[in-house]
Amino acid sequence: MSYARHLTESYGLPVFTFPGPGSEGPAPLPEAGSVAWRIVSDAYDAEETWTEAFARFTAAVDTSGVRAIVVGAWEEAYDSGPEDIVEALVAARAQLPALRALFLGDMESEECEISWINQGDVGPLLENFPELEEFGVRGGTGLVLAPFTHRRLRSLTVETGGLPARVVRGIAASGLPALEHLDLWLGTAEYGGDCALSDVEPVLQGDRLPSLRHLALRNSDIQDEIAAAMASAPVVARLETLDLSMGVLTDQGGAALLGGQPLTHLKKLDLHHNYLGDPLKQRFRDTLDSAGVTLDLDRGHAEEDEWDDRVWRFVAVGE
Repeated sequence: MSYARHLTESYGLPVFTFPGPGSEGPAPLPEAGSVAWRIVSDAYDAEETWTEAFARFTAAVDTSGVRAIVVGAWEEAYDSGPEDIVEALVAARAQLPALRALFLGDMESEECEISWINQGDVGPLLENFPELEEFGVRGGTGLVLAPFTHRRLRSLTVETGGLPARVVRGIAASGLPALEHLDLWLGTAEYGGDCALSDVEPVLQGDRLPSLRHLALRNSDIQDEIAAAMASAPVVARLETLDLSMGVLTDQGGAALLGGQPLTHLKKLDLHHNYLGDPLKQRFRDTLDSAGVTLDLDRGHAEEDEWDDRVWRFVAVGE
């Protein structure tokens, strides 16, 4: 099992954690637009709420220059969603005219396991920040994202141990003409990932994503089905990178992918954390290495368990 990690970069900027109450110290804060500001409460024993931390932030920093905000842990994230946070960010939109990147739920397992993070309706953030270019969210429990239209968004990331199918369908039905990068961690049914291949089919067709160049449909227990569908998916022909990593990809899905449409135009094919056999891995190398495609076939921590006369395989990030 792998774990989601804190972001170190957002919008090309290093992430800087805004100091907690009473710990600002004598050192001056970075220039407003030089970092991505990570604002955090304590998930278990908060001295202040996240919204109180945000109020200190807006009082201490020239928010007119802030380009990226990373929402870290909030109080009792395992039990409470970010509704107050969403409301506070929306209320401050006039103070954040330069905001171009926003990530909601940047927590590691010690703060809150990814499938324990309570999320909510993130649509108001996309609606009220029409100039956003990058948006990401971690945690699928309670996550709501209805179909939306956004003219400027270039990157959309949803990291979960189990992504509800309704969210996948909402994204697939959205109008995102500028979107270049889509990264969905579909997860496993054990943690609410009830997505079926039909839910991602509009993404594979690509009609609503004319600018898409980097597609990741990963961390999935239906990775074989997705890989097989990619063999004939229209969107593949215009991709630069394809990422089917972190999931339960076996020789069945890998052989279907390799036997389908050519992949030699790709700059990178990422299949790390897989259950592929060595002969098939060599076939991938023989086919794609000479074309200059960067391949990631690292098995990583993908280990099989045998129990009750059955072989069990696991996604990289679940709980």
